[in-house]
Amino acid sequence: MTQTILKTHDLSIRFGGVTAVDHVNIEASENELIGLIGPNGAGKTTLFNLLTGVYRPTEGDVALFDGQKLGIVNQQSPAKRARLGIARTFQNIRLFESRTVLENVMIAMNSHTRAHTWDAILRLPSFYKHEATLKNEARQLLSIFDMLGVQDTLATNLPYGQQRRLEIVRALATKPKILFLDEPAAGMNPQETADLTRLIKQVQQEFKMTIILIEHDMNLVMAVSERLYVLEYGKLLASGTPAEIQQNADVIRAYLGENDT
Repeated sequence: MTQTILKTHDLSIRFGGVTAVDHVNIEASENELIGLIGPNGAGKTTLFNLLTGVYRPTEGDVALFDGQKLGIVNQQSPAKRARLGIARTFQNIRLFESRTVLENVMIAMNSHTRAHTWDAILRLPSFYKHEATLKNEARQLLSIFDMLGVQDTLATNLPYGQQRRLEIVRALATKPKILFLDEPAAGMNPQETADLTRLIKQVQQEFKMTIILIEHDMNLVMAVSERLYVLEYGKLLASGTPAEIQQNADVIRAYLGENDT
């Protein structure tokens, strides 16, 4: 029986007089891949920001994470949440552009290692041992995703699709229990989107982690998601399997559109 890894209770946030997320209750189980869809302005990214610590809720809480009641999660910084096992990507790519592919992954790995500042300052043997271990682990991760050949390339010089791939690899380098992908196909051409679809499936199979995905590309969402949540005006409109959502009259009206065939 799978364990619930994330559950919200009436999660809400207001900006002035505008309620961007309105008493939203969602949950995700271990190793589950969930899609989060809705029209522009529905509150999807705001919900991600609440779950990953960028925003603090006006009401409600993250009621359950990894088997623990963690109301205190909402008092944690995004960096501390990363150490708890929560990782995300963003709509706009946020790589260290002047660093190599390998360095980007190694920097992410530092979030869960026990390196000591004085070891680095004094260049003690333990520092070099730690550095070698990180480099080896980073190369292994890059190898899984066919990026070892570009490990010495500056991130800014990668093609757009490869930059998106690196952003996901870097998120995985933090060893998350749950990964939030915020519109990973944004700006991609059809071939890049097809490659991304395969990549998401590969991540799910290789790492056995929970993934929650915001995406406007319905072909991608329907191809990878086990369940879907639909937001409209900050409220939860519907939830169900991809097949159920495609047949939901409210979702068709609000988002998917009528089928003319």
